[in-house]
Amino acid sequence: MTSPGAKQLVDRFALNLRRARKRADLSQEEVAMRASVHRTEISSLERALRVACIDTLVKLAGALEVPPGCLLDGIAWERAEYARGEFRPAPRETDG
Repeated sequence: MTSPGAKQLVDRFALNLRRARKRADLSQEEVAMRASVHRTEISSLERALRVACIDTLVKLAGALEVPPGCLLDGIAWERAEYARGEFRPAPRETDG
């Protein structure tokens, strides 16, 4: 993750995860057990050192009894201003 936007995404996910865990009044170890992941993974995610895979995100949401979108709150994708390239017919050369 090299872009500032990617870093912001990871930071926001970490904040959302930590908030949800504290609201549920659970330790990192308890969340890890409920989600079937290692406790160090919870720590790494909460410190924004790792990015959660989709299956981990769903496990964490289930362990915390929140919708997966709760962990993605404040994270969105904004499309770029330019369009993708496309094939077009080439102009015909005139016979001479």
